[in-house]
Amino acid sequence: MADVHHFTHGLVTPGVAYGLSILGSLLGLLCTARMRTATTGKQRFWWIVLAAWALGGTAIWAMHFMAMLGFSVTGAQIRYDIPRTAVSALVAIVVVSLGLWIVGFGRPNMGRIVVGGIFTGVGVAGMHYIGMFAMRLNGTVSYDTGLVAASVVIAVVAATVALWFTVVLTKPLAIGGAALLMGVAVCGMHYTGMAAMSVQLTTPTLGGATAGASAANLLVPIGVLVLLVIGGLVFAIGAAPTKEDLEARAYLDKVQAAREEAAIAAQRGTVRRPTAFTPRGK
Repeated sequence: MADVHHFTHGLVTPGVAYGLSILGSLLGLLCTARMRTATTGKQRFWWIVLAAWALGGTAIWAMHFMAMLGFSVTGAQIRYDIPRTAVSALVAIVVVSLGLWIVGFGRPNMGRIVVGGIFTGVGVAGMHYIGMFAMRLNGTVSYDTGLVAASVVIAVVAATVALWFTVVLTKPLAIGGAALLMGVAVCGMHYTGMAAMSVQLTTPTLGGATAGASAANLLVPIGVLVLLVIGGLVFAIGAAPTKEDLEARAYLDKVQAAREEAAIAAQRGTVRRPTAFTPRGK
């Protein structure tokens, strides 16, 4: 068996991966908080889409890719199949959006949360192994069944808790704490799945070039895409009115309506009714 390293660059890659997971979770929970205050089905739909990009695209998939930058195998050249890498990102976004759809429309309850959590967790675990299947190296990859099962369980539990957070949390401090916990869960799922992998090299040296793109070559385009997504999410959240803004606007509308009614009533009160003519002497 070849020597497998998950922290080739020390704590840099896991640290950045954890930071991305926290940021994506934070933005996702903020989006779902706005979703619950949306007044139309169309608004709720778009908030679900944005939350799916934040959670599935940033907190889960971008974290996975960043962590993979620290992965190496002694004596092997690692490349990535671009279409399969893109599919893994799409799977992460789609399964999270469907999970949010399950709990976001209709009255939320534990049944919906559990069903959505199982579906989303299994999908997220599948995304991880699709991303691993996109790797190209001069060797045979095998997995420890017990650790694979553990990673799936972690993914299901994390997804269920995350969906529960999306329907109950509204306070910024609580959302921040939940994002920290979600980051730990996502990273835990990833590294548990990675620990399940072992490699048997088929060639003793690097040999010929392996087909596919290196992680370094993918870093710039994926990094730019992630930054654009994060920037768009921050803009959308900042531009949309909060629950407090909507309540304040409703209060001001009531005050304005009351003032207008008072002004109309006062204007009517100043108009005197004509009196009947009474002949002199009577």
